[in-house]
Amino acid sequence: MDANVSDPALRALLAQSRAAWQQRTPDYAQRMDDLARLRAGFQQRFEALAQAMSADFGRRSPHESRLADQMTVLNAIDHASRNLRRWMRPRRMWADWPFLPARTEIRVRPLGVVGIIAPWNYPVNLALIPLVEALAAGNHVLLKPSELTPRTGAALAGLIAAVFPPERVTVVQGDAAVGAAFSALPFDHLFFTGSTAVGRKVALAAAAHLTPVTLELGGKSPALVAPGYDLDTAAARIAQGKLLNAGQTCIAPDYVLLPRGAREGFVAALRGYVARHYPALRDTPDYSSIVSERHYARMVELVAEARAQGAAVVTLPGTEAHDAARRIFAPTLVLAEPGADLRLLREEIFGPVLPLLEYNTLGEALAIIDRNPNPLALYVFDQDRARVERVLDAVPAGGVSVNDTVFHIVQSRLPFGGIGASGMGHYHGHAGFLTFSKQLPVFRQARWSSSAALRPPYGTLADRLLRVLTR
Repeated sequence: MDANVSDPALRALLAQSRAAWQQRTPDYAQRMDDLARLRAGFQQRFEALAQAMSADFGRRSPHESRLADQMTVLNAIDHASRNLRRWMRPRRMWADWPFLPARTEIRVRPLGVVGIIAPWNYPVNLALIPLVEALAAGNHVLLKPSELTPRTGAALAGLIAAVFPPERVTVVQGDAAVGAAFSALPFDHLFFTGSTAVGRKVALAAAAHLTPVTLELGGKSPALVAPGYDLDTAAARIAQGKLLNAGQTCIAPDYVLLPRGAREGFVAALRGYVARHYPALRDTPDYSSIVSERHYARMVELVAEARAQGAAVVTLPGTEAHDAARRIFAPTLVLAEPGADLRLLREEIFGPVLPLLEYNTLGEALAIIDRNPNPLALYVFDQDRARVERVLDAVPAGGVSVNDTVFHIVQSRLPFGGIGASGMGHYHGHAGFLTFSKQLPVFRQARWSSSAALRPPYGTLADRLLRVLTR
C-alpha cells in the first residue's frame, strides 16, 4: 500500500488478514512452506535490497549489508526451520501432587494478526527477522517499513508481494502519519523497533485496544575497560562495533569507561585501527554515510556543544575526513569528564561519535553507568572473572558481550531485548516464536479426582486433607 493509505483502508486490510487467518490458521506444513519460499525469494532479491539500502543511505557498505542484513535473516530462517516442529510440540508437565493423577501440558497457539514496525538503520534485518518468527508461530502479518528508507521499503514490498498472498503478509508504506495510524490498529500483537521517544507513542496507541507490545528501543550502551586489559584489543573490538553502519546501530557502544591514565593509549590504539581499516575514509565503500541531513546535522551539533564546553575532540584520521555533501561523518572521539553536562552523555548518540570517560575505581564506573537509564547492551572488557561477575550483577542491561561488542545479538539461541527504557519483551529464535505465540495451559482431569473430597458440605475428611495441604 502507498503513502496515501487511509485509516479505513488500514482497518479493512487488518480485517481481511484476520478473516483469512480465522478461516485457515497456518499449520506446520504451511509455516515451513512460508519460510522456504521467503528464503528463496530473499536470496534472489537480496542484491536489489542491498542496492536500495545503499541508495537510501547515500553510501552503505555492501559487505556490512551482507553481514548484518543477509546473513542474519538467513540464519533466522534456517534456525526456525530446523526447530519449528519441536517448538510447536505440546510440552507435557506434571500436575501438582495434590491433583494427581491429573495431567497438564502447555500448548503454543498463534495469536492472529501481528503488526511489525521496522526502523531505518537495518531496514531489512529488523523487518524480516520479526516477520520470520511471527510466521513460524503461525500468524499473519502487516509490516510497516520506515519512511526514511523508502527505496528499501519498496524493495521489501516487492519481495513480500512475490512470496505471499496479501491476506497473509502485506507491506504498508507511508509517512509518520501512516505509522501512527498503523500503531493504533487493534492487532493481536504489535512489534516495534526504534527510538525510545517513538516507542512511548506506540505503546500509548496500542494501549487503547490492550494490544500487547514488544518494544525494541535503544539507549546509552557502555563499554567498560578494566585496569590492565590490553588497550589494542579493546580498541579494535569497540571500534568494530561502533563503526558498523557508521555507528547507526542500537547496540553500538555509546561511550567508553577507561581506567584513569589509560585514555591517551586508547586514543592511539583507535587511531591505529582507523588508519589500518579505513585508509581512505572519504572514498572507501566500507564506511557508510549518515542516513539523512537531519541526522548528520545532529552529529555536528553534539560535537560542537562538547567542544564549546571544553571537551577535547579528536577526529580520525582528521577533520578533513568529514564530507557533509555525502553525509560522511568521520570517527570522532570526545574526551569528556563524567560529570559534564553534555547532550552526548545524556542522549543516545546513534552515530560515529564516541565519548571517552575515565574512572578511578570500579565502583565509580558503575555509578556512572547507573546515572543513565538501563542500557540495551553492556560491554565488559576484563579477564578477571570475579570482577566481570560483579559488573553483570550490578548493571541491569538488555544483553551483554564480554570481551567483545555486538555479537550477542547474532546468537540464535540467545533472546534479544531491552529492559526499562531500552525496551520490553524479547525475540530471536525460540524467544521470538514464544513472543508471537500464546502459551496455552491445559489441565486434564483423570477419571478419578481427589478434588471431589473438597466439595461442600465440608466434613472430617476435608479437614484432614486441608491440614495436610496447608501445613
